[in-house]
Amino acid sequence: MNFKLAVSSLATATATATATATVAAVAALLAACTPPAGSTLPGVVEAELVRVAAPAAGRLVALTATRGEPVAAGAPLFRIESPDDSALLAEAEARVAQLAAQQADLAKGKRPDELAVTAAQAAQARSALTQAETQLARERGLAREGFVSGTRLDSLTADRDEAAARLRELEAQQRVGRLAGRDDTRRAADAALLAGRAQAGQLRARLADKTVRAPAAATVEDTLFRVGEWVGAGTPVVNLLPPAALKVRFFVAEAQLPRLKPNDAVTLHCDGCAAPIEARIRFIARSAEFTPPVIYSREQRAKLVYLVEAWPAPADAMKLRAGQPVDVALAGAVR
Repeated sequence: MNFKLAVSSLATATATATATATVAAVAALLAACTPPAGSTLPGVVEAELVRVAAPAAGRLVALTATRGEPVAAGAPLFRIESPDDSALLAEAEARVAQLAAQQADLAKGKRPDELAVTAAQAAQARSALTQAETQLARERGLAREGFVSGTRLDSLTADRDEAAARLRELEAQQRVGRLAGRDDTRRAADAALLAGRAQAGQLRARLADKTVRAPAAATVEDTLFRVGEWVGAGTPVVNLLPPAALKVRFFVAEAQLPRLKPNDAVTLHCDGCAAPIEARIRFIARSAEFTPPVIYSREQRAKLVYLVEAWPAPADAMKLRAGQPVDVALAGAVR
């Protein structure tokens, strides 16, 4: 009986010792994760969201982004369509075709049929000139014999000169008809064609841009429209939260400013965090402000404080949530 009692007492003592050791280990772990009272400043986690907007006005026809889901860089988020865009592109392409045809027409000169008409008129004028010269030569022979007056010779000479001038005119028209358009006219046509092609290319790019993609790997924080709704140009449709977009904002008193410099490290403590998180200071306000009306702890006595912002590493930032209160320890701030 005494033996059983001794064994029972030994077992009880062993269990008590084990429980005590466990409690001590947990207490030590909590002590490692919890900063000493009064050695920290209250802060809050804030997110710098990436607001992905529609490049142009249109109707939201597809929304592939899901709230709370991660997206890869370049993944489609949503698509906007406008009924006017396709019509505008078709009009621009037709305009380009018209300008190209006009440019080609200026480079060719007159059409073959038009040149043929001018050639026939020149042949007719050449025949008339030959006939006028023959008639003038015959009348001159008769004039030497006294059968034709000087007035008659003057009239025939004028007819011959008129026929020669008409032939020269038509031959000049033939040469001009074979030429292309004037240099200034052709340059104007070239410029108009380039402008038309640029406009058509811009419309094609705008149609392609209607599918908006994620600029970087992130988590979809919120979607602001539903499929079928009209979205204005430049209006955000999806809010993204990249891993590096979480920061901690906290306020320090003037006496603490000399301890802080950009790129200094601070330590963040939060409820539920397995271990402290390191963050780097990127911003320190130059001007003071009054203590915010909503403060993140029960102990805040400074009347004038300075805003400080610190960023944790992207891997550590994923452990935090926007709006989460944290304790910021400055004692370990180092260069």
